[in-house]
Amino acid sequence: MIRLYMSMSLDGFITGPDDRPGQELGRHGFRLFNWLDDRLEPGINGEVYGEAMATGAIIAGRRTFELAGRWGGDHHNGVPINILTHHIDPDDVPPGTAKFYTDVAACAADARAAAGDRDVMVHGAGAATALLAAGELDELELHVVPVLLGSGRPLFDFDNTPVELELLRRLEGRGVTHHRYRVLSS
Repeated sequence: MIRLYMSMSLDGFITGPDDRPGQELGRHGFRLFNWLDDRLEPGINGEVYGEAMATGAIIAGRRTFELAGRWGGDHHNGVPINILTHHIDPDDVPPGTAKFYTDVAACAADARAAAGDRDVMVHGAGAATALLAAGELDELELHVVPVLLGSGRPLFDFDNTPVELELLRRLEGRGVTHHRYRVLSS
């Protein structure tokens, strides 16, 4: 499965306003990740985090990759990192296992192949939107935090046909509700 993992506010924002280098999650955006304080503990939040870290490849958007400091070339356990971008500068060599792609289908195919029998983790609103539009996003794992940010970067910002989803599970963790959906149509 290619699955988006994304923390978001109840009003649909994945960062607070003014996300930029030095303030990567925007104003008040770090609130969306308080649930990760329990990532190594027994319980729902630790279980969901463990599932994410068991993925075999990453697909991320270029903006997310850059704001995350390119993850120092290793997101987790040396898995391949496929970065969707609009333009590839041949002089820009990404670190570690990272590789740039302009073709969504090729990026998805390479990530699936690299992941083998494990899932592929998706990071970033742009990557998620591109994969969804290409019919390559299988599931959404949304970590919904009970806060209204009021503004910031929305998860999905597109004028498109409605996308039908099927709820696969809902887990209540401390300070967050984890929703997993299957994409039925895109």
